[in-house]
Amino acid sequence: MTRSFRHGVHPEGHKEATEHLPVERMPFVDRYVLPLSQHTGAPATPLVAPGRRVSRGEAIAAPGGFVSTTLHAPVDGRVVAIGPRPHPAGRLVEAIEIEIDPWSPQSPPRAAAVDPATLSRDEFVATLQEAGLVGMGGAAFPTHVKYRLPAGRVVRQLLVNGCECEPFLTSDHRLMVERAADVVRGASIVAAQLGIVEVLFGVETNKADAIAALEAATAGRPEMRVVPLAVKYPQGAEKMLVRALLGIEVPSGKLPLDVGAVVNNVATMTAIADWFDRRRPLIERVVTVAGPGVRRPANLLVPVGTPVRAVLEHCGGLAEATREVVMGGPMMGAPLASLDVPVLKGTSGLLAFTEAEARLPAEYSCIKCGRCVEACPQLLNPSRLGRLARAGRWEEMLAYHAMDCVECGSCSFACPSGIPIVQLIRVAKGALRQQAAREKVS
Repeated sequence: MTRSFRHGVHPEGHKEATEHLPVERMPFVDRYVLPLSQHTGAPATPLVAPGRRVSRGEAIAAPGGFVSTTLHAPVDGRVVAIGPRPHPAGRLVEAIEIEIDPWSPQSPPRAAAVDPATLSRDEFVATLQEAGLVGMGGAAFPTHVKYRLPAGRVVRQLLVNGCECEPFLTSDHRLMVERAADVVRGASIVAAQLGIVEVLFGVETNKADAIAALEAATAGRPEMRVVPLAVKYPQGAEKMLVRALLGIEVPSGKLPLDVGAVVNNVATMTAIADWFDRRRPLIERVVTVAGPGVRRPANLLVPVGTPVRAVLEHCGGLAEATREVVMGGPMMGAPLASLDVPVLKGTSGLLAFTEAEARLPAEYSCIKCGRCVEACPQLLNPSRLGRLARAGRWEEMLAYHAMDCVECGSCSFACPSGIPIVQLIRVAKGALRQQAAREKVS
């Protein structure tokens, strides 16, 4: 029986347009915008000034704290400005703007490989921060933070997330097919450093070629197993992956680390291999460009900082009927207010939707059908949480474990009344976090 978790939903996959398209390199463009806020945590601090010439892979901003990471130049060029620029999150943030050197061949960064076995745990954590690595499945949490284990904490399993359960997205799928050896190499580096005894690769069964590629790459490695998982959303969420692969429930308010597991995305594993074996920091990533509004769907290797508009133009531009462009997947991604924002380290996809897909359903009163409860993978009561959120009774939501909501959107997807349940809960959670921060300061 194929493994999975309880509840969840089954949105249409819509992956057929790109799942068999090999990754192609996005041509270089004239200018790149590198927001200093690329990830969860503190923004990076500039190391360069306007007028400075930079080389591809050179550090241009230092971590702004422990929960922060280094930012590198994606191209050879010249820093032309540092200042506020539009961010995909819909606000202005400080960013470094680089003009490309038109005469440079833009050769990849080159340096001697580093043997991770020669590094202490602290050195390993520090070098991952130096590499600018973040979780590449969407959350963009600085990778090194996960590996700084509290004293006495033991990690037994590394769970490598190859589910890619969001509709339309196929960037991870193509990485597993085309770079399976590097996915496994990155996982072996992490396992050796953390003293992990078992590595499990979780891949949904709709990616048979990826499963075959990983099985071939792990042959002769008894500590590694490729585990086919049911095609269900949100199979790739951390706690759902723990439940599916280990049969363990992560307790309320806890993390996978609290049950002896670390979860990382396949793209992050590939980036770790690139750093240690090729000394390439995180300056580019695979992005799926798809959706009914895209003229030429593709999986592109895109330098971080590339304007979204340039990526879409490379794919033939948008269809006239396009109404909305989403960064990420349709379930958890964010609609873009402008196409003049850059690709970030955590950008897994750019999806263009026409009026038919982007139109919001009419909202009606809750009919108490319970479908949102049946859909919720965290076993919450989304209907009740949504009502409390709409009434502004945010503190009452804590008694119903609101902070355990992973904001996957399964509740909204299942709701026949068109109630934006996940949006209501997300706003309330943000307000609760702000309130907690104010109380901490006072």
